[in-house]
Amino acid sequence: MKYSTILIAILILTACSGGRSDPPRNLDNACSILDEKRGWSRDLKKVERKYGVPGEVILATIYHESHFKSHARTPRKFTLGVIPMGRQSSAYGFSQAIDGTWDWYKRATGNRSAKRHNFDDAVDFMGWYMNESTKRNGIEKTDAYNQYLAYHQGHTGFKRGSYRNQQWLLNVAAKVQARAILYGAQLNTCR
Repeated sequence: MKYSTILIAILILTACSGGRSDPPRNLDNACSILDEKRGWSRDLKKVERKYGVPGEVILATIYHESHFKSHARTPRKFTLGVIPMGRQSSAYGFSQAIDGTWDWYKRATGNRSAKRHNFDDAVDFMGWYMNESTKRNGIEKTDAYNQYLAYHQGHTGFKRGSYRNQQWLLNVAAKVQARAILYGAQLNTCR
């Protein structure tokens, strides 16, 4: 009897704790996102001060990478159409950072306890990575289009221009740019 009471309590606590990791309800309005997720505004402002990357560029990138799902993963691969063979990549969390790049970030920043499913760690990673894109490839921090291409292809892939023959990726980068402009205009009214 005692164990069933403990199990019920754990289940209730687990069910009630899902609010922070649920994506915001209105992904088309940056003010609504930050109103719903109170700590996120503070996290974005901290990253803007630390790395100089505007919040709207980070938010637009998160929208296209994970749709603000804290535990987002890439789809599974299947053999013969039915046998699961793992994930398409190790990309995970808000930022969809892959294992190797996330490890590089943790070493470079000393943030060894960073977790990809924590919003504050994810946006710090993105600010750091985009700052590196500026250093390595000269991409303006406000240039959501090229920041996204470097984010998706990596610094070396961007430098080589590996995105040029990938029209689908150029289309996504254009959508990231448009969303960053939208979010920027919204953020100017709600700050």
